[in-house]
Amino acid sequence: MHMIEWIKQPWPWYVAGPLVGLTVPALLLLGNKHFGISANLRHVCASCFPANIPFFKYDYKKEIWNLFFVAGILLGGIIAAVFLANAAVIKVDPRLAKELAHYGITDYSNMVPVQLYSWASLLTIKGIILMAGGGFLVGFGSRYAGGCTSGHAIMGLSNLQWPSLVATVCFMAGGFMMANWLLPLILTL
Repeated sequence: MHMIEWIKQPWPWYVAGPLVGLTVPALLLLGNKHFGISANLRHVCASCFPANIPFFKYDYKKEIWNLFFVAGILLGGIIAAVFLANAAVIKVDPRLAKELAHYGITDYSNMVPVQLYSWASLLTIKGIILMAGGGFLVGFGSRYAGGCTSGHAIMGLSNLQWPSLVATVCFMAGGFMMANWLLPLILTL
């Protein structure tokens, strides 16, 4: 198998997980930097909208590396989508496919269902709740929790921080409640 074909295949958790986990010590060893994504919105606001708001009055230039990190994530996503897309049919467990069909989701030609993630579906009540409402809740929740899932679950837990353990447990509980109780209600709209 050629290297490019190997990269295109889904990676098992025991390869991808440690690679993500090794980001933490690499950042700490190479520059004493902390891993996290949600703080970048604050950095962008502090740099683009200088005002007398105390929350944005800090030396954001010391954190400019983090903006390059996020830009790298975006660029990596674009490269993966354009050059490394796997043309294989998405495999969905028959039990899940049966449950999703109940909600009108039957197209598995993309990684995300077209019935939920498209411009046409965005302009529906279901789409507004899922995309705009969900986006707001994720953004607000990550700021309220003092960081996002990557900052707490990857960086904070590896540093044995109690607040990160509490935040990660709450993230997981919220995810379970959303996936099992709220999402089925929203999908029936």
